[in-house]
Amino acid sequence: MLDDSILDDQQRLFALDTEGLLRSAALAGAQVRSAANSASEAGLDDFVAERPRALVLLSRAGVGTAACRSLAALLGPSCPVPVVVTEVIPSWVGPLDVVFAYGTDGGDKVLAESLELAGRRGASIVLAAPEEGPVAASVAGRARSVPPRIPVPEGLGFAHVFTAGLRLFQALGLLSVDTEALADALDEQAAAAHPSNETPENPAKKLVLRLADRVPLLWGVDELSTALGEHGAYVLGCYAGVPCDVSSYAQAVNRRSLHGSASAVGSESDLFADPEDTTAALRVLLLTVRADERALLTERMATEALPGADVLSPSETREQDAILRSALLAVGFDMAAVYLGLASGLPDGHGRSMVGAR
Repeated sequence: MLDDSILDDQQRLFALDTEGLLRSAALAGAQVRSAANSASEAGLDDFVAERPRALVLLSRAGVGTAACRSLAALLGPSCPVPVVVTEVIPSWVGPLDVVFAYGTDGGDKVLAESLELAGRRGASIVLAAPEEGPVAASVAGRARSVPPRIPVPEGLGFAHVFTAGLRLFQALGLLSVDTEALADALDEQAAAAHPSNETPENPAKKLVLRLADRVPLLWGVDELSTALGEHGAYVLGCYAGVPCDVSSYAQAVNRRSLHGSASAVGSESDLFADPEDTTAALRVLLLTVRADERALLTERMATEALPGADVLSPSETREQDAILRSALLAVGFDMAAVYLGLASGLPDGHGRSMVGAR
């Protein structure tokens, strides 16, 4: 149960946050800069001379799953290279393919075996994982390494894997990214969400109030927004103990009973609501990051059908940059999840492994 008085009591927040999760959540900009520097050191800018036959995004369960789905969705159906998101290397991988692999456990045997197979078959490999352990050893001398060097809990490592993937995409000529602008935008967001900023001016705390004591329905207007919703559900489960429903809006419409219940929900708590009405516990968050015609049309249809839905979208001043908006939405979920967990009296992450420590 949320104790919202904690949100604007900086001393209580810091006292509860014995593992420094608030600070870790604010390090996304630093993660971007670190990953970009590591990519340059690894020679990623001149990594591939020719466009690959296929691009395989390989990640084990954890923060990398939704991050890799988000990266694939950024490329979209117009991408000239087939993109596969998987937990285990495909049997067909070969010397014409590029493998991007992410993991936080340097001893993950399944990931190590997948990478060993990819290396043995001659695939080009970029590894965004710790530099020590069986995973790194499985492709020693055969992979470009972009290790995490900013120590944060595993669940707050989205910015690292996202940036490492973006730098690979840029090297392959699939998109262009300004990592310094991305880092600056995330730093600005972290400053706005600082514990000293009270709720009315703090985007993370305001999101907490929209999520608290509700079951969030994280419905994306397109594949990219839905993948980011998967990340939101992941970190809310990690740090706030909040169960979420994640779906594209197109799929949500076809789940008619739930969609009907959602259409009856207001965006704010109704003081006179029937306490027996189970739909009052729902909160529809319509996620949108793109500004293309299709996404805008879906958003318009959804808001007409769901008048009580909250549209969750990053700053309109960046509406043309899907990369920036994606990172801002994902990291916004990170910070809100940490605040919500602390203000709800949940364990703050004691015992969770840190990635990026050297």
